[in-house]
Amino acid sequence: MKRRVVIEQVEPLSHRWAKLDRYTIRYTRQDGREEVQQREVHDHGHGAAVLPYDASRGTVLLVRQFRLPAYLHDHDGFIIECCAGLLDGDDPAQCAKREAEEELGFRLANLRFMTTVYSTPGAVTERLSLFIADYDLASRVGAGGGAAHEGEDIEVLEIAFDEMRRMVQDGRIVDAKTVLLSLFLERELGLPPL
Repeated sequence: MKRRVVIEQVEPLSHRWAKLDRYTIRYTRQDGREEVQQREVHDHGHGAAVLPYDASRGTVLLVRQFRLPAYLHDHDGFIIECCAGLLDGDDPAQCAKREAEEELGFRLANLRFMTTVYSTPGAVTERLSLFIADYDLASRVGAGGGAAHEGEDIEVLEIAFDEMRRMVQDGRIVDAKTVLLSLFLERELGLPPL
């Protein structure tokens, strides 16, 4: 079978914090017709996200931080989400643990892999590995809040998991990775939908 996609040209548009390239491809449609298409692709690497859960208290750790793209589209920009970060050479599990210490101030236990997803496959190359983990008050190792030298200004939130579920349901939590991890934890705990 003939290859359906042939990359004919890659034009760099920006290679600063992330790479933005314009691709010209020759694409063969299902009916056999060929066409030339152009697509812009954003690449800033792959990442990992984790939702820590304290079973004894029924709480989770989340973060709230400013996200300019959300602000530009009818939102105040302060998104409640799971702790996450770019792999930066680590495997996804190590990244999740590192980000939890940096952003949340907690050392995680019993890290459990849930899945890997493409968050926006139409324009972004990023693959996110999603994890659930355990924590308790004794596992605090720092203040959290992120790395100021990376421009992070992260508020740590500890809330009841039932409240997180309500926030997902009523739209106060709109971040895709966080919604997915909430559903994974709900399934793991055997909870009925709200």
